[in-house]
Amino acid sequence: MSGTLYLIATPIGNLGDLSPRAADTLAAVDFVAAEDTRVTMKLLSHLELKKPMVSYHEHNKAAAGPAILARLLAGESCALATDAGTPAISDPGEDLVRLCAENGVAVQAIPGCCALISALAVSGLPTGRFVFEGFLPVNRAQRRERLQGLLGEERTLLFYEAPHRLRTTLDDLLLAFGDRRVTLCRELTKLHEDVMRTTLVRAADWYRENEPRGEYVLVVAGAKRVADHAVTLEQGVAMVLERRARGERMKDAVRQVSADTGLARNELYDAALRAAQEQ
Repeated sequence: MSGTLYLIATPIGNLGDLSPRAADTLAAVDFVAAEDTRVTMKLLSHLELKKPMVSYHEHNKAAAGPAILARLLAGESCALATDAGTPAISDPGEDLVRLCAENGVAVQAIPGCCALISALAVSGLPTGRFVFEGFLPVNRAQRRERLQGLLGEERTLLFYEAPHRLRTTLDDLLLAFGDRRVTLCRELTKLHEDVMRTTLVRAADWYRENEPRGEYVLVVAGAKRVADHAVTLEQGVAMVLERRARGERMKDAVRQVSADTGLARNELYDAALRAAQEQ
């Protein structure tokens, strides 16, 4: 009879958040598969546990996954742990879970910490329906293409981001979506936890002057619902000109009205430019 793979949700900063059930499971399994054995060793030491460990991460999963599966099929039980949070969520653990499912190996989730859920809960933005995008592509052209595909998404959007890419990502979010509400959650549950509820424009301005530090979860407001009746091009132009009269740049006004109405950006820009020249 095969063993069981346990998905252990580990603390995202505060060791006190590890559940008693997670601790008991770690104590009971035959071995632990860890994203970084050094990080998991600290957790096991905190629990005064010693367990055989194997490494399982993005760069070795092709070989490590089948090796772990073989041990599970032989009857051993395994706890899968990432450095922080819930395994298999924006994480190579999903491949190991799929491998187990394909081979009839039982998988059990031991619930606990998850950075995206914690960030969503404190964001102040709608939580009933949301979309998790994880980390955006590193390549800027691919990142912008991904964001363009989300332009009309009405659900709240969540992204993970590293500090060295935060400024670029905020600029790209602003370019794609216009100025929307955003909550930036940094170092959740840790000593320097910070939650900034602001707008994309203000966030981009802030981080031009202040160095990003720590890991971020970005919670971005979804697109405004387009009215049941279609907005005409003429109405869209009027909306652009109204924004222009309030001091917005033509490019920014067109981007936001296009996002709000669904009108094609290039067509709207050309029509608004002609209308502005005729005034």
